[in-house]
Amino acid sequence: MSNERFTRALQAMRGPDSRLRGDGFDFLREHADAYVDELIAEFEKEHEDHALRCWLLELVCEARSPRALPVLAGQLDNDDESLRLWAIRGLEMLDNREAERELSRARSNGWIA
Repeated sequence: MSNERFTRALQAMRGPDSRLRGDGFDFLREHADAYVDELIAEFEKEHEDHALRCWLLELVCEARSPRALPVLAGQLDNDDESLRLWAIRGLEMLDNREAERELSRARSNGWIA
């Protein structure tokens, strides 16, 4: 996959046209595994647009990549319930020992139920 396609889809997600935002999201959801590193980088850079930040974390989850574990685990104690719920979902989708360990740790710390 080319970075040009990623860039265009991300620009669409940032744009004013709701149909194009959805199209950009749908493209990246279908190809999240190919762009996991780029999605993680964009998530970590985005701090102004809450909806976009949630969408990016959802896409990181869709990638189902072990490389997403640190970013997902890092959101488990977030005060933002939307981001915390996506982090839980993403770790559940990873379905590996490390993800289970992070979820267990978060439960022990009282961050999640």
